[in-house]
Amino acid sequence: METPPNEVFRDSIGTINEEGKRNWIYPKKPSGPYYEKRKIVSYVLLAFLFVAPFIKINGNQFLLFNVLERRFNIFGFPFWPQDFHLFVISMIIGVVFITLFTVGFGRVFCGWICPQTIFMEMVFRRIEYWIDGDRNKQRRLARQKWDAEKIRKRLSKWFIFLAVSFLIANIFLAYLIGSDKLLRYITDSPSEHIGTLIPLVIFTGVFYFVFAWFREQVCIIACPYGRLQGVLLDNKSIVVAYDHKRGERENGRKKFRKNEDRKALGYGDCIDCLQCVHVCPTGIDIRNGTQLECVNCTACIDECDHIMESINLPKGLIRYASEENIEKKAPFKLTARMKGYIAVLVILIGVLAGMLALRNDVEARILRLPGQLYERKDNNVISNVFTYKVVNKTTDTIEDVSFKLRGMGGEIKLVSISDTFIVEPQGIAEGTMFIELKQSDLSGDKNKLRIDVYSNDELIETTTVNFLGPRSYN
Repeated sequence: METPPNEVFRDSIGTINEEGKRNWIYPKKPSGPYYEKRKIVSYVLLAFLFVAPFIKINGNQFLLFNVLERRFNIFGFPFWPQDFHLFVISMIIGVVFITLFTVGFGRVFCGWICPQTIFMEMVFRRIEYWIDGDRNKQRRLARQKWDAEKIRKRLSKWFIFLAVSFLIANIFLAYLIGSDKLLRYITDSPSEHIGTLIPLVIFTGVFYFVFAWFREQVCIIACPYGRLQGVLLDNKSIVVAYDHKRGERENGRKKFRKNEDRKALGYGDCIDCLQCVHVCPTGIDIRNGTQLECVNCTACIDECDHIMESINLPKGLIRYASEENIEKKAPFKLTARMKGYIAVLVILIGVLAGMLALRNDVEARILRLPGQLYERKDNNVISNVFTYKVVNKTTDTIEDVSFKLRGMGGEIKLVSISDTFIVEPQGIAEGTMFIELKQSDLSGDKNKLRIDVYSNDELIETTTVNFLGPRSYN
């Protein structure tokens, strides 16, 4: 089916030309109230990103995502492999929250909070403006022959990009292996930690490739979140939108002429200056409507408002608005779908809060040794062998740990020199134990026992085990 003429722009993306080759985007340097606010938000988030791995709460790194050792810290709260269900629920809450926010406010996350946008627009792009100049100077430099000026600017930019990429890679590594370990590796000789140095070089190369070459195509091609717009957005979602009712009117757009009564002639307020296109970091024309390439960065809002001010027309031709607001002047309100997401979010947060309240700082697990039944000893004593694991999720050492049977006689013997042991901070103690009971205390071939875990005679955890004995025949 042939594409309607007014929808032809959707057949291609701004970063690909008619020949199918890369169309390099040279956006104009943005300026205006929204851009200044975004700068503040971006630099606060960048400061948080660079500082967070070095913040400790109760000895725990504020944010840690150590996949290899399966250790995660979220806001200083440690998650162990045994807490994986809590981590999963936390991630689901994050996804539902972003979904809810997208349904209500479009890709505001992309324009204001996404690390890709922040690094690209507020770090690398600003370095580029500093070295290469604004849009026209960049375009001229790209066409320029490789003379001394171009070589100097290109090498300067590439070197700074590489240095910033290396810094980002180090911070990224701090989130993965821990800041303490990273600082120790930095002070040691690189040859002592080749296994870490290689990933660091790889991360640096990836970040350099993304920000020096791939750039806005991450948002357009690679990011799956942008694809969700078609599913999540509706005509009530608040997005960066062009007011076509005001901009077009009966006779469409027209170049600006001084002292002309555009409204009386039926022309819209859009003077077709293309400044909104030139300032767009993904190369789209916002006047074509909502597009997957739009990251809601607000650069076109600032630029259009500036143009409107200069020709004495009201601002807001491009603004945060919903399609329904533009068509019917309808105010924003919660839809049934948004209320449903809010209800799911509240339930999930309640479940997570309850699980966190019930979570113990010490977790003990005692399991039967695989393939072992019971052993009959003298005086009708039945013995079972078990393995135990005690996980210390705190930053304090747990001393004099011992096990006691609750509610019945019997004896627990550890396969160790002492009947007590210690568990290091955020460590695990493992071992083997025998539980011995008189046959008269057993109720059958399967008996559920409750075992208390003590530290310095203080109860810190309780667990259960299944004890096997001889089958009784009546």
